[in-house]
Amino acid sequence: MNKGIRLKIIEVCDNKIAAKGENVGLSFYAFFKNKNDNPELLMEVAEWWILENRFDHFEKAQKIKELVASKFQRE
Repeated sequence: MNKGIRLKIIEVCDNKIAAKGENVGLSFYAFFKNKNDNPELLMEVAEWWILENRFDHFEKAQKIKELVASKFQRE
């Protein structure tokens, strides 16, 4: 995934955690507007979520944030 969407994922996770606590769950749709204005990026994130990581529909925001942030550390 590109850097822009990874930053967006971290931001959304941070906001959800701040608003609802450490145990809040979210789906990959949380990173997109209700409009499907970038289907390629939506599919890229969906593939990462479903095929690469085998996540359930809802996963803990903290888990997602840590996984995405770890990619930055490896770069």
